[in-house]
Amino acid sequence: MGWDFETEPEFQKKLDWMETFVREEIFPLETLAEHWRSDAGRAQFKSITDPMKEEVKKKGLWAAHLPPDMGGLGFGQVKLGLMHEILGQTPYGPSIFGNNAPDSGNAELIAVGGTEQQKKDWMEPLLAGKYRSCFSMTEPGAGADPTLLTTNAMLDGDEWVINGHKWFSSNASVSDFLLVMARTGDADTSAYKAFSMFIVPTKTKGVNILRDVPTMGEPDHKTGEPGGHAEIIYDNVRVPFDAIVGGKDGIGQGFALAQKRLGPGRIHHAMRWLGQSRRAFDIMCERSLSRYTHGSILAEKQMIQDYIAESYAERQAARLLTLQAAWKMDQLHAAGKHYSDARVEIGVIKFWGAKVLYNVIDRAIQVHGSLGYTTDLPLESMYRHARAARIYDGPDEVHKVTVARQVLKDYRPHEVPSEHVPTRRRAAIEKFAEYLEGVDG
Repeated sequence: MGWDFETEPEFQKKLDWMETFVREEIFPLETLAEHWRSDAGRAQFKSITDPMKEEVKKKGLWAAHLPPDMGGLGFGQVKLGLMHEILGQTPYGPSIFGNNAPDSGNAELIAVGGTEQQKKDWMEPLLAGKYRSCFSMTEPGAGADPTLLTTNAMLDGDEWVINGHKWFSSNASVSDFLLVMARTGDADTSAYKAFSMFIVPTKTKGVNILRDVPTMGEPDHKTGEPGGHAEIIYDNVRVPFDAIVGGKDGIGQGFALAQKRLGPGRIHHAMRWLGQSRRAFDIMCERSLSRYTHGSILAEKQMIQDYIAESYAERQAARLLTLQAAWKMDQLHAAGKHYSDARVEIGVIKFWGAKVLYNVIDRAIQVHGSLGYTTDLPLESMYRHARAARIYDGPDEVHKVTVARQVLKDYRPHEVPSEHVPTRRRAAIEKFAEYLEGVDG
């Protein structure tokens, strides 16, 4: 059968080290978040985390999201899933291990679609942690339907001239370069062949970063702080012809590249959500055993037991769905096939994982009462950030439509239902006629 739910001992040792390292070294950084917001504070944060990154590299766990031929460690999606379940417990975990969004997805995009020179100039420094990057695709009038994107790139001699309006371009204000999706085809070009991806250095003339858009997750975010989502005007931005990802062959490949990036990116999000929901679940269980009210501890209340049981079941389902999707992606990669063949599995974990994340955190807050609503616990911040999980990298509704359409391809319409009992009874009588002679019916 080939089913195996065990982790190989050598890799389990790495996971055990990660668990201890994340909890003892990285968790404490969260409580000092206000100190890291100034330029001086970010410099101090770097001085603290750089040695951590070196320790990660010594353990052979840095930038594990790419295969060796692309400059990574070749762990595959299943091992990454187990890693991200640990790293996702804290917002600082992925960056200290060299696989934070959007840099991890951008490195994958250049790895699969870039020229050798682009890999050398942009991917390698990105993997080494020397560069920060941004994925600039979403527009105010085009989110869930990317065919409505209006940013365009016109060829002028040996240069591309980019004009357009983007927002929710994550990390743009602290990035070294942007990956920009722009229309290069004319009105007669198929929508899915009309767009290309460009590498644009952030300091290029005409790149006007208007602001980082404050969100529910970070309502007091200031432009220029890490983790922001920028609004950008591209005003006659000139880049050389070879700035297009993939060079000449990359013209019209924008959507294909975006899907190659977003497939792994979506599963990495779901993996990190497992870590966040696990942390919320642990906090909830601890509280239920500690809080005494109305004659007993919370853990003895049936309502709280329901919360715990539902949360455990949902988390286990999300975990198994995520690891199964990761396994399928590894099988596809080994066979030289595209991750799009796992779009059902990826779509399911994207909307189911986001739902579970939200549910578990919500229950954990409820169990803590007013304390859970305060900033004395990380739950309120986790709750605000969790709401975005149902929107970014495609809203839940889009993924549900994708899953439903793919599932329905295995079915055919029947004027008479295939399980119609009278019809089946007639067929059964005909099939077993010789056995039914003389039998009362």
